[in-house]
Parts: sequence; structure tokens; C-alpha cells
Amino acid sequence: MPLCYNSIRTRSWVSSIKLVHFTRKQKLHRQLLGDDVPTINLRHRRDEFLTWILSLVLLSLSLSCSSSTSVPNDPKVRFAAIGDYGHDGKPENDVANLVKSWNPEFVITLGDNNYPLGADSTIDRNIGKYYQEYIAPYKGIYGRGGIVNQFFPCLGNHDWYTPGARPYFDYFTLPGNERYYDIVKGPVHLFALDSDPHEPDGDSATSVQANWLRTKLTGATEPWKIIYFHHPPYNSGVTPDPPTKLNWPFKQWGASAILAGHEHVYERLIENGLVYFVNGVGGEDLMPFGVVDTGSQVRYNHDFGAMLIEANNDSITFKFVTRKDSLKDYYSLLRSSPHH
Repeated sequence: MPLCYNSIRTRSWVSSIKLVHFTRKQKLHRQLLGDDVPTINLRHRRDEFLTWILSLVLLSLSLSCSSSTSVPNDPKVRFAAIGDYGHDGKPENDVANLVKSWNPEFVITLGDNNYPLGADSTIDRNIGKYYQEYIAPYKGIYGRGGIVNQFFPCLGNHDWYTPGARPYFDYFTLPGNERYYDIVKGPVHLFALDSDPHEPDGDSATSVQANWLRTKLTGATEPWKIIYFHHPPYNSGVTPDPPTKLNWPFKQWGASAILAGHEHVYERLIENGLVYFVNGVGGEDLMPFGVVDTGSQVRYNHDFGAMLIEANNDSITFKFVTRKDSLKDYYSLLRSSPHH
């Protein structure tokens, strides 16, 4: 890294320059210093000579420093995704420690934040006990919480088991109507949806919620558009699907990737040219696989873990890492990728 002008110590530079003594009649060559530089007698004017040389050195270093610190406008973002995590215990604690070791800018959740019934009596020890530093305003007992909210959940069926999902809405302060909303983080535009049948604005492809998403996607200018919700439209799991699934034309509407949970496994699928992730291994008991979906690319259900997602203007990468810090899946999209 080049030195900046302010980091130069004049004294150390001066003391390191060795003088060459000339006779009175010897003059500096104009070819080296330019025609406009006057002849300098080094024996009588060595201080002026040193000052002049030092000025050139400092100017050169200053220009070098200026050019090296001007970087292109290429915003980057790094965040974590956890699913089906809200069960107070060692697996959730291990996954939370993994997530914090990444120092993500924010965390998204893929539903089922508060097992088993979404109750007010369990919500803080299921969520705040492990992630309070990302939540603002934080209303629990496990710490001071964050200054700015960096925790963006979506609703799962267990959150709706308490009528109206009231503890969830009392606990979090989220954008929009808080059931579905969008946030922009650098080059990534994220859309949190409610895939549960209790959603007042519906969960069909022609519902109020779907029309909101389609309009938002149309107006989004960010290179990466990530949609996340609880019930996966495609998966190889064994959990019964809800009466309707969010099997919407996400690709045609402009989505880059879909993240969901509900199945307590990790899976990556390619469906209709779009990548889908199922990530439900954040803390609740793991589950087996059932019939393998034709689009399934990667399946894992041997341990708990989380996803680390990193993006800039040109690429986005999705990593699935177990609580023992073992990388199990890596997937990258480029702006020219056929699946983007």
C-alpha cells in the first residue's frame, strides 16, 4: 500500500539522503532537472536542494496515494439466512455462534421463529436470547439490542399458531405491513413474503400480496432480487404442503433466487431456470428426505447450519455451512448467468 502524504516524516527522509559534494563550478545537468531549473551550488545551497527534492518526492507520493484510494462504485453486502431456528437449545446456540462469527451486516429468517406455538411466553428465549444484538428496538431481557434493526424475519406456520401471530408483531418492528415487505441492501433487493394460508392478502399468484411483489420487482433496479418465505414451492422433504404453495412465476417476474424453510433439511434445486434453496436447519429437530424432486441438485440433513450470502454488482454467492463450520454447498450467480 503506497504511503499517503500525511504519513511522511520529513526528518527521516532528509536524514536518509546522502549528499554528493560538487565543486563550485559543477552544476546540475539541465537534461535531468529541466531547462527552467536554475543552476544550484550544492555546497552553499544544499538545504534548498534538499527541500526541492523532498517536495518532488512528497508530491509524487501524494499523487500515488490519491490514485490508489479512488475505488470504483461497487457496493458489497454480506448477510446470513437462518430457517426453522426458533427452538431454545444447543443447536440454535451453535448456529447463532456460527452466524456471529461471520459478522454479517444483517440476518434474514425463513420462518418458524418461535416454536412450538408462537407464544408470547417463549418468543424472547427462542429469538432474543441468541440474536438480540441484531434486533432494534429490542424489547427482551437478554441484552441491549441493536441500534438499527438488522434482523428481518418472515412468518412461518408456527408463528401463526397463536391467533393473529400477535407475539410476532409485538416483538418485531418491520417495514410495510410487517407480514410482507422489502428492503434494499447495497446491490441486493430482498422481498419477504408470507406463505401461510392465514395471510389476509392471500397466497395465490393473483392475490394482493402477489400483485404487490410483481409491482415491486418491476420497479427494482438492483442486480440481485432475492425472495424469501417459509413454505418451499419445490422440495424433497416429507412435511405436508399447505393447501396452496407460493408456486408463482418468480423467474418471469424478475427474481434471482428463492429461499424458503419449513422442511428441516438443506436442499438446492433448479426449477424452470431459477435456483431455489430450502434451509430449515437453524435449530429445530432435523428431518429425513422423502421422494427426491426432479430439480434437486444438493441435499443435506446430517447437521444444523446456516447460509452465508455475499454479493456485489457482478456476482452473488450462496454458501451453506454447518454449525461445525463445514462448507456443504457453494453456489454462485453471475449477472450473465443463465439462471439469472
